[in-house]
Amino acid sequence: MARTKSDMREAVMAIAKATVQAHGYNALSFREIAKAVGIKSASVHYHFPTKGDLGAALARRYTEDGEAYLADLLATSNDATWCMDRYMEIFRSALADDNRMCLCGIMSAEFDDLPTEVRTEIDKFTETNVRWIIKVLELAKPAVSALQLQEHAMAIFAAIEGAQLVARGGQDIAIYDRTIRTYRRTGLIP
Repeated sequence: MARTKSDMREAVMAIAKATVQAHGYNALSFREIAKAVGIKSASVHYHFPTKGDLGAALARRYTEDGEAYLADLLATSNDATWCMDRYMEIFRSALADDNRMCLCGIMSAEFDDLPTEVRTEIDKFTETNVRWIIKVLELAKPAVSALQLQEHAMAIFAAIEGAQLVARGGQDIAIYDRTIRTYRRTGLIP
């Protein structure tokens, strides 16, 4: 059965996502993606004229998928601890999947090398996550000022991304688990 253009685009996206999560944005190669999908490199360019277009599409999809999942969490429960447990599991799951990173987190490490369109999408990912964490913190600390919530949410986001990065570097998911427990014990995470 012949694959549709949509199928090809999705296959390219899947291979590209796995590549970036394992090796970063700079590892993206249209030739290698085409080989993995079983198409010509020109076919990858048909869907994504430039590497920047592909990187931006990956980050946009990652953010949109994450935003939908996070919205579902808040729709399911108003328990801040339960929501944060599910949130932190997202990052742990990437590590459990062959020591991969958060797609936008690993691209953030290459920020200076990213085209503007990719940087824009990475910024949206951060904003989306911080906005969601603020909502969760409001459940746990309703009397805290908006500025304090913003700063606390950014600290949590940076801490979780950092814990994932350090655990990945150590090739030991237990580093992530111990670090998250410490964050919670010290009160950073509800």
